[in-house]
Amino acid sequence: MTPSSHGSSGEAAPEIALRPGEERTTLTMPAAYTPSAPTGVGTDDYRCFLLDPKLDEDVYLTGTNVLPGNPDVVHHVILFRVPPEQVGEAEKTDAATPGEGWTCFGGSGLSGEFNSLDDASWLGAWAPGGSESVTRKGYGVDLAKGSRIVMQVHYNLLAGASPDTSSTQIRWMPKSAGLTDLHTYLMPAPVELPCRPGHDTGPLCDRDAAVADVKARFGQGPGSTADLLHLLCRTPTEPSEVTSCTRTIGRPMTILGVAGHMHLLGRSIQIEVNPGTPKAQTVLDIPVWDFDNQGAKPIKPVHLKPFDTVKVTCRHVQWLRDRLPSFAGQEEKYVVWGEGTTDEMCLGMLQVSFD
Repeated sequence: MTPSSHGSSGEAAPEIALRPGEERTTLTMPAAYTPSAPTGVGTDDYRCFLLDPKLDEDVYLTGTNVLPGNPDVVHHVILFRVPPEQVGEAEKTDAATPGEGWTCFGGSGLSGEFNSLDDASWLGAWAPGGSESVTRKGYGVDLAKGSRIVMQVHYNLLAGASPDTSSTQIRWMPKSAGLTDLHTYLMPAPVELPCRPGHDTGPLCDRDAAVADVKARFGQGPGSTADLLHLLCRTPTEPSEVTSCTRTIGRPMTILGVAGHMHLLGRSIQIEVNPGTPKAQTVLDIPVWDFDNQGAKPIKPVHLKPFDTVKVTCRHVQWLRDRLPSFAGQEEKYVVWGEGTTDEMCLGMLQVSFD
């Protein structure tokens, strides 16, 4: 038996033709959800919805797509794998929360995900302008029998709140296809963007106040990411337009695709392999960031050995808030890593196979 299909809502980008042996399944939220600020503060809601592809055999996931039901409020979407042994936890979390889904700033809200940056549970991501994502020929993400999928939707409430019923599509192949396992390696970096001279008299231009504001809007856990990233990256907490994080590879791997993620104040992002050495190589370089064009890009395979390094570097600028409607009427603030539309992130994503 294969995964079952459900109806969809919204319009997808033009579908890419299925490859030999592939099937496509559409999964939709059980009912409409009307977003709201969970803490009563802020203009963002992150909500996770548990979807069941009804797998009664192991398969390879070979592509993802998102059909936003209400594009006016859907800011971006991330899909997470829930292995069979964690389905009970996910069902319990879902049942304990009134309405559809549960609040999930920072991730799926399930245990253990922050200990696995080297092999994240991400299955796919989508932002406005995105299209169907398809794995490289011969590769797929292992999806075990009985697995579920969490669809995390970031709702932007700046334009108000209205009901949404979004869907995701997955394409898959049976295990007999013998594909090579594909994994996601995440590379977050801190954000420490100060207010501009002449715009720095507001109360949130103080970093401590800005971090406290993030915690008030998203909770202590997600709000602490701004500081925890400095521990991960071993970087000082200093205001700057440019921030970075260098990570040391712990096992042999091959990079097959790359992507970056920032929000509206992002200006540029770069991912380098072995920077500052004779083996230095740039695998992603986006000199002018476009939020509506952040899909994964396939690259010529790059092989890494233990103790090689990978570095992500982001530049954010405050002057963009003068040009973007999302910041209209908002006082300038010191910007740190946060979940909101008007907060920021610096995130590199590598699609890899483990050698």
